[in-house]
Amino acid sequence: VQLQASGGGLVQAGGSLGLSCTASGRSFVSYAMGWFRQAPGKERAFVAAISWGGRNTDYADSVKGRFTISRDNAKNTVYLQMNNLKPEDTAVYYCAADENTVSGAVPIDIRAYDYWGQGTQVTVSS
Repeated sequence: VQLQASGGGLVQAGGSLGLSCTASGRSFVSYAMGWFRQAPGKERAFVAAISWGGRNTDYADSVKGRFTISRDNAKNTVYLQMNNLKPEDTAVYYCAADENTVSGAVPIDIRAYDYWGQGTQVTVSS
């Protein structure tokens, strides 16, 4: 499966951005999906994940209450709505797909993911 992320950009602190990730090549429905981010000089880190059908989600503590992950299986797309952005949210954001998952699972371990998008830059100015 190929993943194409979009929607990054420059925003002031307190602002909002929405990211999208569209999958192609194989059926999207049975994949758990996740968002990760990598800031300069840091390792790639978990941000949010969503199960097959979208019923279950999980978030990193640093984004809880500010970010929302969702998916539209009919459009093969997963979204990340980011509100009340902070300068520390500045990073390259990656979407990822986990094909070896059970129904309802919400993988947070980076090693669980099989496919990755190319990344989209999010910059939050203070």
